[in-house]
Amino acid sequence: MTTATMTVSGAAEFRAAGTDLSERRRSGVSTGPLIDIAPSPDTIGVAWGADGAARIGAFTTIAAIAADARLAQAYPGIAAAALGLATPQIRHLATLGGNLAQRSRCWYFRDPHIACLKKGGSDCPARSGNHLYGVAFDLGPCVAPHPSTMAAALLAYDARIVTDRRNGLSIADLLGDGSNGAADHALAPGEMIRNVELPPPVSGERAFYKRAISRSHAEWPLAEVCARAVVAGGAFQFIRISAGGFAPVPLRLAAAEAALQGQPATAAAIAEAARQATSGARPLPMTAYKLDLLEGVVRDLLERLAA
Repeated sequence: MTTATMTVSGAAEFRAAGTDLSERRRSGVSTGPLIDIAPSPDTIGVAWGADGAARIGAFTTIAAIAADARLAQAYPGIAAAALGLATPQIRHLATLGGNLAQRSRCWYFRDPHIACLKKGGSDCPARSGNHLYGVAFDLGPCVAPHPSTMAAALLAYDARIVTDRRNGLSIADLLGDGSNGAADHALAPGEMIRNVELPPPVSGERAFYKRAISRSHAEWPLAEVCARAVVAGGAFQFIRISAGGFAPVPLRLAAAEAALQGQPATAAAIAEAARQATSGARPLPMTAYKLDLLEGVVRDLLERLAA
């Protein structure tokens, strides 16, 4: 996965681990020159602040994030998401920055003979074509879900992104709001992600990550959710829920959070919050099934958090 990508063809692209870029080169989707980049001491590994907050270098591999015991203790949802994505081989090479800045997995985008919005075309062929794996929250002209699992998890943790040009970017700043169908992220040409900064851990937090996929292993998620909570005195004192696979960008499920904040950790409250997870959804003709997946995954995670 490249740490940042400029354009699909013609212009130069950064290459770090290259797990996504190599595939696009083989297929002919990306044909421009390459700029190889290497980690520096401040862009690899996890650094800890005096307040317990973590700073993860963009060149840190997904496998290293998944295996870091201190990170799993402080930010369990992030470690769980890292462990759940791709395959062991991919996690061993793929980088955090690359996962955030990877390109669309839509089969129309990945076909070198089709001009979609992300390749300079005038429309999204998936909208009128086969969009079975497309969005259920239709937020813009492109109907491909954003592919970054780590972005969905980091959204639940209010992470901030540091590039070689800017500091303090939110996930929304980095990926946009879905209204620009031509872009997978809001990085400027040549801009490179360097670090991800996390706020101090929340005391007493538990968190889980779950994905629904169409086969048992090594598949891109149809739905994925990261949920974190503090349950004390029999009630949800703190709750954050984010989801991927449903929109051109990861989503915070604000209505579900609001339905549960301060509420007793009962089956009825959890069921209502799970129903609220689909608030605002606008599924395409072939993607209404994803709303059932979203409600079911959210309900399962909340029940585990409340257990």
